Amino acid sequence: MLSDVLGLTPEEADTYRTLVSVASATPAELAELVDLSPFLVVRILGRLEGQGLAARSVGDTTRFVASPPAAALRALLVQRQNELRVAELELDSLDEIYRAATLGRGVAEVVDVIHGAKAIRERVGHIQLGARKEIMNFVKAPFFSPGNMTDGAVIERGVRYRVMLERAMLDGGTPSFDEIAQARAAGEEVRVTSTLPLKLFIVDRELAIVPLLGSASAAKAGALLVHKSSLLDALIALFESEWENATQFVTSEGALQNTPAIDDLDAQILSLSLAGLTDQAIATQLRTSLRTVQRRVRNLMDTARVENRMQLGFHAARLRWLEAEQDGNTRV
Repeated sequence: MLSDVLGLTPEEADTYRTLVSVASATPAELAELVDLSPFLVVRILGRLEGQGLAARSVGDTTRFVASPPAAALRALLVQRQNELRVAELELDSLDEIYRAATLGRGVAEVVDVIHGAKAIRERVGHIQLGARKEIMNFVKAPFFSPGNMTDGAVIERGVRYRVMLERAMLDGGTPSFDEIAQARAAGEEVRVTSTLPLKLFIVDRELAIVPLLGSASAAKAGALLVHKSSLLDALIALFESEWENATQFVTSEGALQNTPAIDDLDAQILSLSLAGLTDQAIATQLRTSLRTVQRRVRNLMDTARVENRMQLGFHAARLRWLEAEQDGNTRV
């Protein structure tokens, strides 16, 4: 914690903690306590002394004592806070300069071309880490990388993730139900639709990456980076339109509303069924038997007092079963 917050190395933080726990110590004594070489401990003590965290004993200058943590660490903490404030001001200034520059972009500068799968992944990762408010993502095969593109730290900052999946991907088992459930638990909102017109990654409604389909090979992969423009506005409108008509992905009964007494498996089967998956695909995704899925669907129809799946879907839509809490793995 000290190393993360105050910029100390792990060895410096351990040495300071040890020095706090003893009345005083020589470099040799400290070296034995922290299991480091005496030469390194002398260097560490010199740095701690320079930061006001340690001082030489008045009665014996060969010995060191720890400065009171409440005073010494608070001073360092205030210094780091001031540095962060300066950095934030500089960031705001650079952001304003960037925004002003984007307003003057010509037609040829609205879209940049990204070549190669590695460059696409790096650019997506970069703008994702810089997200402040929201990430919107259309997900369809092929993937340039099977890796998970979601950064949990970004979600923890309060960035909203909205992800739309093509139904065919669930039929093929990629991503798996467990992967989506983990993404939902992390805070993503996930919806499923029959088909998506393109692959799309939008950050803060300011930048969009449109990977070009046709080849998943690293050599031939390409993408368009779209800056603020009427083209970006159109991509945002497209996302919102598709999102409005897609089916929410549900992983537990608690995510539903206005439903009769059903369990988590019922809720999952209902969600995947309304998304258009076949009974066999549902059974595969949920790692259960086809017979179990068919029996549960029949029970859901009986509970809703309907005769077929079409009526079940209409009933669920009319009673807004899936319009519950906001949903939250992001792939390109």
